[in-house]
Amino acid sequence: MHQKSYTFADLFAGCGGLSLGLSQAGLRGIFAIERDDLAFRTFRANLIERHSNYTFDWPKWLEKSHWDIEDLLVSHKSKLMANLRGKIDVLAGGPPCQGFSFAGRRVEDDPRNLMFEKYVEVVEALQPKSVILENVPGMQVAHWRSNDVELVPGATVAKRKSYFDRVVDSLVTAGYNVGAERVDSSRFGVPQKRSRLIAIGVRKDLTGDPGRVFELLEVARREQLDRFGLPEQVSARNALSDLETRDHNGANRERINCTDPDSGPGFQELRYVRPSKLTRYQELMQDDYDGAMNSMRLARHREHVEKRFALIIKECEQGVRMNDKDRSRYGLKKHRVFPMDGNKPAPTVTTLPDDILHYSEPRILTVRESARLQSFPDWFKFEGKFTTGGDRRTKECPRYTQVGNAVPPFLGRAIGLAVCKLLDEIADAESLAESARTLPVAVSA
Repeated sequence: MHQKSYTFADLFAGCGGLSLGLSQAGLRGIFAIERDDLAFRTFRANLIERHSNYTFDWPKWLEKSHWDIEDLLVSHKSKLMANLRGKIDVLAGGPPCQGFSFAGRRVEDDPRNLMFEKYVEVVEALQPKSVILENVPGMQVAHWRSNDVELVPGATVAKRKSYFDRVVDSLVTAGYNVGAERVDSSRFGVPQKRSRLIAIGVRKDLTGDPGRVFELLEVARREQLDRFGLPEQVSARNALSDLETRDHNGANRERINCTDPDSGPGFQELRYVRPSKLTRYQELMQDDYDGAMNSMRLARHREHVEKRFALIIKECEQGVRMNDKDRSRYGLKKHRVFPMDGNKPAPTVTTLPDDILHYSEPRILTVRESARLQSFPDWFKFEGKFTTGGDRRTKECPRYTQVGNAVPPFLGRAIGLAVCKLLDEIADAESLAESARTLPVAVSA
């Protein structure tokens, strides 16, 4: 672990995946901002109201409620500067990525893309030692317009800047050196292939090299796998086998009526009985927790849907997206359908529950199974409705969306350790420099 105790705040916090990971790395959370009420309900239940080593030290003057970052700046910018300027060591944030994601439509004018400007405004107000930006790799790619044309044949055309370029320029102007790399979450013990863009900024007066943090991130990755006793890659079956609805003999495990207050009637869930033997990853997710897991609700598939899913699992290649021919053969209109391969890390968990099919059972995943694939521990409970639809998709953040949008805590933990080690190195270098300045000068005879 790192030498000193560091604080952090989380903007665009979602349900708390990155916050949990940073807390697991030993940082102390001060406050978090999330605009969606449902996502913040989950955050509050786990990281504010639940008393643990991960509980936030919330400012008394800031309401423990969902906040839009623009409203925060209008209502509390002066208090942020008066009470927390220079006192937040790490400012983290995963601004909305829907406008950048290649999994959906890339929309340059999506207003959520402009939240980066508000993020930088908070950076300028708080002046943290370091900043962490997490987003999809598509953030690095400039949006292309269909009406872009070469006006003068052979003329040099200026390269269109991506939103990542713009936010880096803004952070440099605000006084930070910034470095970035793409990382695959599955290399950090997360049972899921999930590529993310991680950008780290260090305040220029601290003379820290943000590129160094990615060397430290690789050290933290290896140490994390060794500490947790995990292999280089954790498979989907390794993560989920204790949550299967059938035992190893193929017999059905007991189901009970779902009593979750946010679930509609008629749903069932698995009555979880801890197996006599868990995989190492499952032990980590249990984390000495023996209470009931929430969000175990099973989908209600019609019989013909289950039969179709069973055939897909049996006949189609697992671990890759279904091709056009197979989708047509099974009458699927969705473009993104992944039958999981139980022996490999899962594909990227998204906000749409029917993007992924279970590796051995004819059904989609439960919220809890998706959370397992994201490395959320079993004590972490999700709140709010399970799904939404229609025009509410862009306005609400139900449980599946909360999980799909989250930073995997195990990835967040490694990032937190790397940033703290960098801050340790900066502090040690400054201490040595100060000692050198105060040493008495030898006088020659």
